[in-house]
Amino acid sequence: MAELNIQEAWERLGSIYEEGEVLDLKVEGIVNAGVIVYPEGIRGFIPVSQLSTKYVEDTNPYLHKMVQAKIIELDPEEKRLILSVREVEQMKAEEARQEKIAAFKPGSVVTGKVDSIQKYGAFVDLGDKISGLVHISQFSEKRIKSASEVVKVGQEVKVRILKVNDGKISLSMKGLLEGEEEVKADPAVKEYKSDGEAATSLADLLSGIQL
Repeated sequence: MAELNIQEAWERLGSIYEEGEVLDLKVEGIVNAGVIVYPEGIRGFIPVSQLSTKYVEDTNPYLHKMVQAKIIELDPEEKRLILSVREVEQMKAEEARQEKIAAFKPGSVVTGKVDSIQKYGAFVDLGDKISGLVHISQFSEKRIKSASEVVKVGQEVKVRILKVNDGKISLSMKGLLEGEEEVKADPAVKEYKSDGEAATSLADLLSGIQL
């Protein structure tokens, strides 16, 4: 009877493994290079390298603590059951990242900092470890050979969200950067000079006024 129960437990673990289910487990023991858990009553091992996405120097604080883990290796014949907390943490981090990316709506204008310049464009840091790409064709209506002609690393820039697809954000600076340049070059804004014929004296202003 006990043998049948063990077989059924391994079968349940097999289904859990195939479905990628996350298990809530209590650490029941500390061994060399890892900790022991008992999903479905079967002894499982979580290596220290799979306990966290961060470096774990001491496993003792994990004793009797609850962890969330996924099965990464399963072999009933060899009675081998290996689990990972690290994979669950990575999965949750990726889900959180995708939620942040999805919050960027096409057409909206945001501010970021140029993170790196590549041959094909520049990556802009949008905050929260999220970045997007301004393709070299999206800097200006004019053709440029390199993004470095327009921006530099560390520069704060305004960018427009073009599209969000497969976890990637495409950006554009067209119109935004050029708009700023147009203001600077506005012919309606004239520069006053203080020398030569361009100078305007008080006498010149008063000469046309009849008292």
